[in-house]
Amino acid sequence: MSTENLPQSPDQPQRKPRVAVVFGGRSSEHGISMVTAGAVLRAIDRTKYDVLPIGITQSGRWVLTADDPERMAITERRTPNVEQLADSSEGGVVLPVDPANREVVYAEPGSVPKALGEIDVVFPVLHGPYGEDGTLQGLLELSGVPYVGSGVLASAVGQDKEYMKRVFTSFGLKVGPYVVIRPREWEQDESAARKKIIDLAGDHGWPLFVKPARAGSSIGITKVEDLSGLDDAIAEAQRHDPKILVEAALRGREIECGVLEFEDGPRASVPAEIPPPDTHAYYDFEAKYIDSTPGIVPAPLTPEETAEVRRLAVDAFEAASCEGLVRADFFLTEDGEFVINEINTMPGFTPISMYPQMWQASGISYPDLVDRLIQAALRRSTGLR
Repeated sequence: MSTENLPQSPDQPQRKPRVAVVFGGRSSEHGISMVTAGAVLRAIDRTKYDVLPIGITQSGRWVLTADDPERMAITERRTPNVEQLADSSEGGVVLPVDPANREVVYAEPGSVPKALGEIDVVFPVLHGPYGEDGTLQGLLELSGVPYVGSGVLASAVGQDKEYMKRVFTSFGLKVGPYVVIRPREWEQDESAARKKIIDLAGDHGWPLFVKPARAGSSIGITKVEDLSGLDDAIAEAQRHDPKILVEAALRGREIECGVLEFEDGPRASVPAEIPPPDTHAYYDFEAKYIDSTPGIVPAPLTPEETAEVRRLAVDAFEAASCEGLVRADFFLTEDGEFVINEINTMPGFTPISMYPQMWQASGISYPDLVDRLIQAALRRSTGLR
């Protein structure tokens, strides 16, 4: 589907494609999703597209919001929330469930539902569970509405770090040592579950990184230096996800690479390097978003290293059946080998985020990047493909 061939009535002038930017959500990454949405709303070419901002509150209610990017920024070290921008404390937005009808409806208790018009594409800038993990993508597939980014399977794989690593390993991509603790293991025998983690440290040494298995933005992650900090780290990870992932530390440099889908297939950006932050133990949430620790773009790699990490980033994109965009994160170990850490199917998209910075250095500006993603979604059909 192209923007030039949108269906029009004979007596109507050609209208602009309508983009619903959906943001917020129920995950712990709610605030960062809003910051991303503000940047996307600011960048969308309003002469080319009509825009409908839709927020999802932390309780899961879909609401109309003000189209006001300035109110979606981090202020005084605090992230915003959808409730602050909602047009109503009770009304809600309803997406169509009939693929033949793309009309969005707004309803308030005791009032006649109001039709908001059709949407042509959704730009879902949600991070974490209930948005980036295939749940929203499944809803949009049922509704027959095109959307930016990966489909149901790739989104789910990209959110669950355990299965992401299993997929990468099956395609020959190297991952670091890790163990997974599922909620049933922890409930049935904490001692045995804890022993799995201690055995990992015995094999590979401290520190370990204890993470929620299905979260992002470095939320809920603890760098554990020794056994004394393990239980607190497990409890912190389980606050965000009952399934946790524990990784051995890899000694080396952190390298990231963006992948973008063009009409002839995915291509990789120039890579970036994330230097160790001066005031943080590692590249955690505050280092990324609050203190804005700068990355190095392009990464100071040899031509051979640059070519290799770009190839591996595209391989990871293809291995997980991704679409649209991905940020692939690697470690370049001390022996010169690239080890993939993870992919993000909807990476941070704020102006300071690494994904747009890498493409800026590759010759694609932020507004052009947003436009290319929307155009790619409009070209793509929903359903099996």
